[in-house]
Amino acid sequence: MQSGISQHSASLARIATATFFIINGFSLGVWVINIPAIITATNIDKPTLGYLLLIFGGAALAGMQVGGRLVDHLGSRFAVVLGAGGLSLSLVGPALAESAFSLGVALVVLGFFNGTIDVGQNAQAVEVERMYGRPILSAFHAYYSLGGLVAAVLGGALITAGVDASFTMAAAGAISLAAAAAARPSLLVPNAPIRHVRPTHESGAKTNPPWTARVLLVGVLAFALMLSEGVAYDWSTVHLHDSLGASPATAAWAFGLFSAAMTLVRLGADRVVDRIGSASYVRYAALVGAAGLSTAALAPTIAIALTGWTVFGIGLAGCVPQFFSAAGNIDARFSGVYLARATGFGYVGMLAGPAAVGILTHWVSLSQAFVLPIVGCVASALLAPLALRRDAS
Repeated sequence: MQSGISQHSASLARIATATFFIINGFSLGVWVINIPAIITATNIDKPTLGYLLLIFGGAALAGMQVGGRLVDHLGSRFAVVLGAGGLSLSLVGPALAESAFSLGVALVVLGFFNGTIDVGQNAQAVEVERMYGRPILSAFHAYYSLGGLVAAVLGGALITAGVDASFTMAAAGAISLAAAAAARPSLLVPNAPIRHVRPTHESGAKTNPPWTARVLLVGVLAFALMLSEGVAYDWSTVHLHDSLGASPATAAWAFGLFSAAMTLVRLGADRVVDRIGSASYVRYAALVGAAGLSTAALAPTIAIALTGWTVFGIGLAGCVPQFFSAAGNIDARFSGVYLARATGFGYVGMLAGPAAVGILTHWVSLSQAFVLPIVGCVASALLAPLALRRDAS
């Protein structure tokens, strides 16, 4: 624990930051589980939804870049509160949409604030981690997963009860807004305006954060690992159903077990990272992930495939947070921008992975297409020591 900061203040900041991760996961989870109802209400087909989701992703990327600038100029507290407030208020938008156009507008707003809170909460988490002086970032990402799980359970129950999606999403937005207001006072505030410590040219103009080799490598490896996560999200159930003939209910266990493994491992990954270092952790964990997906791809039975998807989740769980932590610590002057770049790379990977696998299935089987994320995991394991070395600057 850094000097000058009380244990009580540190604990409150950690709880507050975890709350915003839960808000983010909960809000997006509520949106996801209500997609079928929104499709019916807007009368759109699946290809149209696919394009709208790309718009959502593009807006999130824009929000990440704006969020990064806000972190460096006004502090992560401002960015995360703005993102949470906007996300909460815009959550009901998709449920009120009556056409593809109005849904697209709603998703632009929702996506933008999702990107803003994503960067803001990760920047705040990096600051809290720096204050603690030991790895704690993976646990924050576990809380994000927990928020999605809560949304699935509660939202699923409301859907089963026949509650209208607009009421569910409005109520979720109100709950999220209230939680954000309660957690806000305990967030860390920068000691001084960050904009005053920026380096300048001789003319007095501010320099742009440089694209160093390490910044690029951190971003590329975040891309590779989140590409792998995206493949699990969108293709795990399809794999069991189409390749192994599992029923829809059984196929759903692939994603369920993957998600449960991610959540549980993230809660304990920080202790392992603290003991062996982030580079060693990713080196071994990413290889475990590659082995898990290889097992799932080659599995002759449903049981073995489910085991493979579970191991895949165990391997991936704590990897991405290490790259976000590294990005936020490369240069404290540009912490927000570098973190925005890393999360942006990762988010593109999350979107591109499922699409790339889908395109590959025009020429090879789905199981064979999984070579793409497997190679990404292996490459991340090999290059992690370069990206996460502690003496890099």
